[in-house]
Amino acid sequence: MATFVFRLVAPRPTFALDLTDEEREVMGRHAAYWQPLVEDGRMVVFGPVLDSTGSWGLGVVEADNEEELRAFAAGDPVVTTGTATIELGKMLAGYVRPR
Repeated sequence: MATFVFRLVAPRPTFALDLTDEEREVMGRHAAYWQPLVEDGRMVVFGPVLDSTGSWGLGVVEADNEEELRAFAAGDPVVTTGTATIELGKMLAGYVRPR
């Protein structure tokens, strides 16, 4: 099983701190969309990050099929509504805590 890192690229650095009502609704659907991966244990970590560049989203997922994962990410409400974009990278090596 491979490990993938998602980065949600927000439309502005302050996004997580000043969501509009419409953006908040989309982000609620975004979280619900990924919830099945959280529940079945494939999602290692998921949530907003604040750093010196502003806010962005992080997801670390274990999966067998990269293309299926990419297709799943493409269906995320943040992507389909144009609210944000998602970048995906595959970890070449590393350690994920045992379950």
